[in-house]
Amino acid sequence: MKNGIHPEYKDATITCACGAVVTTRSTAGDYSVDICSSCHPFYTGKQKLVDSAGRVERFRRKYKGLDLEAMAKKK
Repeated sequence: MKNGIHPEYKDATITCACGAVVTTRSTAGDYSVDICSSCHPFYTGKQKLVDSAGRVERFRRKYKGLDLEAMAKKK
């Protein structure tokens, strides 16, 4: 390898929004992420409901009082 052309490879701490901290090495340094393997639904097997701009609440208001299970059985 040539000297002086490669970026510095240093210790880095990656912090997730859930509070998990991972120590690794990186050229980018320390940074934070929104989701990690500790809280991602694919790895945990738990469904995580993320409401974006009130879409879930708007859906619930729209279909309030309707028996959705009965409607699904008709199809």
